[in-house]
Amino acid sequence: MSHVTILTGASRGIGKAIAEILLTTNDQTKLIAVARSGDNLKDLEEKYGSDRVGIVIGDVAEQSTTKAAIDLAIKKFGQINSVIANAGVLDPVGPIEQTDLAKWKRLYDINLFAVVDIIQQSLPELKKTNGNIIAVSSGASLKPYNAWYAYGSSKAALNHLIASVAEEETDIQSISIAPGVVDTAMQQDIRNVFGKKMAPDALSRFTDLHKNNQLLKPETPATVYVNLAIRGWSKEVNGTYLRFDDKSLVSYTK
Repeated sequence: MSHVTILTGASRGIGKAIAEILLTTNDQTKLIAVARSGDNLKDLEEKYGSDRVGIVIGDVAEQSTTKAAIDLAIKKFGQINSVIANAGVLDPVGPIEQTDLAKWKRLYDINLFAVVDIIQQSLPELKKTNGNIIAVSSGASLKPYNAWYAYGSSKAALNHLIASVAEEETDIQSISIAPGVVDTAMQQDIRNVFGKKMAPDALSRFTDLHKNNQLLKPETPATVYVNLAIRGWSKEVNGTYLRFDDKSLVSYTK
């Protein structure tokens, strides 16, 4: 039976790894890949075929992008089984009195309100399939990371959103999963751009992980996201925030 996933932030990093793993799981998995950058999305479509991949090039902060993804999923594949809300940004980083409020609003538009939007628009279709929503969260949602006011608070709000959906929408599942510290472009930005606005000891955690080759490969958490999307999960963890390597998720790591 076909399984149709809408994935945001699908063009690079964890999102790209999710897309690749999802499409190699079996020939019944279908993907609507959403991102601002179109080149990698077109590569996915060419590699796996337009009968399995649909692409939407656009900004998730725009409701029209989400609508296009929902409409394409229904037109092309006839259903929606999973939504993986992966798109996210870190900027602005810095002392609270020095960060631009407009950038805060932009971050919240992407990290939180775009997820609200895709839940609202996909919910009727997810109810038909008893589908699921997986939000890509962060350890910064639980504790303060130096200079990450905007990012951490948006991810904390995201966790609450997902918990509320699980409590009230009993026809679907929702869960919030943190991927750990992954070797992506965001980590490069932390080391080379945003780190200048962080305390040296806070930055050293990330530079040391990179120097010691301890950053996770994107495929490591991506495997967990894909397996959750396809298999679903138990009532005991529904609505919760978990790290990708939580003991309750061991069976999803391969």
